[in-house]
Amino acid sequence: MNYWLMKSEPTECSVDDALAAPAATVPWTGVRNYQARNFMRDAMRVGDGVLFYHSSCAEPGIVGIARVASASRPDPTQFDPKSPYFDPASTPVAPRWLLVDVQVLRKIPPLPLTELRTRPELADLLVLKRGNRLSITPVAPHHWQAIT
Repeated sequence: MNYWLMKSEPTECSVDDALAAPAATVPWTGVRNYQARNFMRDAMRVGDGVLFYHSSCAEPGIVGIARVASASRPDPTQFDPKSPYFDPASTPVAPRWLLVDVQVLRKIPPLPLTELRTRPELADLLVLKRGNRLSITPVAPHHWQAIT
């Protein structure tokens, strides 16, 4: 089993939005970074653990525990000219961008970024590294255990 930290802007899809969705499951649309896409395509498996992280908000941090609920598949937003995630170079025959479904298992008391930075056992958690802006990052088993 692998573990992941997946960032979502709460104005796009909050942990509460995900919990309110059917089966508490949402498609993780809008990933437009090749490395993050490759994580979904090559390494994510159904059942992998997910730390649901709110980003680009007043208090960024981990707000839920989730799991990968589907294999990767083409992200339909890349084909929709009305979507902010539209990619005119991507075609249904050769899609560039993928998504996985994420099922929220439970909401947790927020673990703000500021608190994560104070915990020595999380010092090398990728989301804490300077310059890291990836929306999906792998999480080491010891980090997963420390957080959950």
